[in-house]
Amino acid sequence: MAWRYCGNQIKLWRTQAGISREELGKEAGYEYESVKSMEQGRRKPQLRLLEVADQMCGARGLLLAAQDYLKPEKFPVRTQEFMTAEAEAIALHSYEAVLIPGLLQTEEYARTLMTNRCPPLDDETVEERVSGRMERQEKLAGKPTVPFNFVIYEAALRTMVGGPELMKRQLDQLLHVGRLRNVTIQVLPADRGAHAGLSGPLVLLESADHEQLAYVEGQETAALYEDPEKISLLSQRHGMIRMQALSIEESAEFIRKLAEEIWTPS
Repeated sequence: MAWRYCGNQIKLWRTQAGISREELGKEAGYEYESVKSMEQGRRKPQLRLLEVADQMCGARGLLLAAQDYLKPEKFPVRTQEFMTAEAEAIALHSYEAVLIPGLLQTEEYARTLMTNRCPPLDDETVEERVSGRMERQEKLAGKPTVPFNFVIYEAALRTMVGGPELMKRQLDQLLHVGRLRNVTIQVLPADRGAHAGLSGPLVLLESADHEQLAYVEGQETAALYEDPEKISLLSQRHGMIRMQALSIEESAEFIRKLAEEIWTPS
């Protein structure tokens, strides 16, 4: 929508100034079809076109100001409601099955995930997404009265995202963050058989108004639930997951041994 609005503004200013697409494109270094695509919002209006259009049309910075609204979102649209709830939560309980939870990821782990997305993300979007993920983590140490509980399935710890050396640093990060007094990390071993976490990841939240929320995410889908019946079901499932997981102390030892196992410097 931002692309379409910005492109339409370029078209309106250009038409009012009596400048053709060909003239604007020639001055900015773009083909006619490229300018057309940007004006119609099918392609992101580039900074160079905004600069030239602003000057040629006498917009006095009004067109150029649009660049701040064309930056990629730090979070996918489907997750933005959850991100708001997470930022305001006074308690969070998470279970993750295949990846290290975003709140616990190192920057290089997060960047590796972002750069290997399918379909690929552009470089600017990758940087914004990584930045957004790192900003989320500030709450862990910044709000020591907010409890965070994480249960991580063993498969997530053994998946070599970025290779053994990177994963060694990621596991060390888990041990470091796990020392915070408001953070607990538990491991659900793969030998638990048909455990309660096989249905997938989930997050339970409590808002400042003591409202209970639950969040689940899958392939290009996400849902934030407020329905008491749904939350009750997911809370029961999460409770069973925690019961089947290792204790906090056992989990730390498990992670420590795995870190040594996957990468030992020569």
